[in-house]
Amino acid sequence: MSKERAYNFSAGPSMLPLKVIEDAAADLANYKGCGESVMEMSHRSAEFKTILEDAEKNLREIMNIPDNYKVMFIQGGGTLQFAMVPLNLLRKSGKADYIITGTWAKKAAKEAEKFGDIKIVASSEEATFTYIPKVKKEDFRPDADYVHITLNNTIYGTHYPYIPDTGDIPLVADMSSCILSEEIDVTKFGLIYAGVQKNIAPSGIAIAIMREDLIGFAKDNVPTYLDYKIHADNGSTYNTPNCFSIYIAGEVFKYIKDMGGVAEMHRRDVAKAEKLYNFIDSSELYNCPVNKEDRSLMNVVFVTGNADLDKKFVAEAKAANLHNLNGHRSIGGMRASIYNAMPEEGVDALIAFMKKFQEENR
Repeated sequence: MSKERAYNFSAGPSMLPLKVIEDAAADLANYKGCGESVMEMSHRSAEFKTILEDAEKNLREIMNIPDNYKVMFIQGGGTLQFAMVPLNLLRKSGKADYIITGTWAKKAAKEAEKFGDIKIVASSEEATFTYIPKVKKEDFRPDADYVHITLNNTIYGTHYPYIPDTGDIPLVADMSSCILSEEIDVTKFGLIYAGVQKNIAPSGIAIAIMREDLIGFAKDNVPTYLDYKIHADNGSTYNTPNCFSIYIAGEVFKYIKDMGGVAEMHRRDVAKAEKLYNFIDSSELYNCPVNKEDRSLMNVVFVTGNADLDKKFVAEAKAANLHNLNGHRSIGGMRASIYNAMPEEGVDALIAFMKKFQEENR
């Protein structure tokens, strides 16, 4: 990595693969010789149609998405999905069950409460979201229209070590901060959604992967843009999409495909996370409060136990070209988001700094 670029541990928007950035820069003013930038071209043009079709094709390939699932690129990020999910899936009983494992899961449930009968089946809030609750099929209401989980919890550094068994009830998962970091059996989910700004592309869109038989049940009073059927029927171009974000997403999908797919990405992610967690667990200064079996590969949270020392750590780390290591404002401490694009060298540099800081602050 060149000296000008920092190791960026931001939780999002986050690092992109350097090759993708450099390739995009080379094509920025004149995409593939067409005479226009992707930021300028019509979303109805042949050039952008190819970009969009290739992006979907490659995502389907690397995630092994079955033909009976629609892939949609929708503006508004993951937050808009908090409303779109209940507006489209509360179609029979008007009931949905949510598992609360962090801030974003809470926000998703609160939004859904505006539209239906929402039950919190399990929560780890009493332990500051440091673990993932264990649930079984019998915990869910048999007439629930769907069950919602947040697979990876960006703020608290937890991740589901299992996929809840919901029986015939559609399972909806927010995968914003872990999509493409592990192989997922898409058929276990009725709907997967993810804001792209952590593992895929610049902010501005969410990707929704939805089983076809669940589409088309939004009530007549649901705003047109919030109906998944509109996006599915119009190939993500009902209105002008975020063309540049979709373009970068497509380049990232190709990058992952060329490296050996999601399985190879997962191998690298595991190696990075294990290295960092092993150091934290063996250190004298740092502590990770998260239950070991529920730890995230993407977001590693840790503290020194001294709030002033935590602030000093973050400031000195930035001076050492290790950026955005502050924990979320709601909990403090430190957080190293080591998403797919973070090279192992970045983790090595962080550990070296942590050792030095520990020696200097005993």
